[in-house]
Amino acid sequence: MRDLLHKGNRLQLRRAGVQDLDYIMKLEYDPENLRFIVPFDRDFHTKLIEESKAAMDILVEEKDTGDPVGYLMVNGLKTEAKEIEWTHIIIDKKGQGYGHEAMKLLKIWSFDDLGFHRAWLDCKDYNDRALHLYESEGMLREGLIRETILTNGVYENLVILGMLDREYHARREQGLEL
Repeated sequence: MRDLLHKGNRLQLRRAGVQDLDYIMKLEYDPENLRFIVPFDRDFHTKLIEESKAAMDILVEEKDTGDPVGYLMVNGLKTEAKEIEWTHIIIDKKGQGYGHEAMKLLKIWSFDDLGFHRAWLDCKDYNDRALHLYESEGMLREGLIRETILTNGVYENLVILGMLDREYHARREQGLEL
């Protein structure tokens, strides 16, 4: 498959196409996910898929069936500093370990396949499930941006988490990665 980015044990990552927009919109605007992210509209995603070279929508699929189980958005693919931002990580089928495998595949693709030096993301400070996932996958808290997002009239904090290539490679040597 031409758009396949990386395969794991149960999952695979592939570049999203316009045929995936309904699924991406469903995930972003699902009330369970919406409170934890800043969503983008369909036009934004269409332009990203059709025109962008610096950012990408990615589908997380079951390897055997091709059924989607999540969606990722990455940014910074063209940065001189080799720094990639993992903008959205949304897993549809929760509680099945898909988040951990998707993160491992995202790290392999970012660090091994593309050769990035640093990966980072931000996460609302009350998203305990996501913070647990990110930290258990080796991301380190780098900071807190206080009251930076206004959601329904309430200011919210963002936790910044990051990982360097050498930290990822040390985890691989310890057998903590795929």
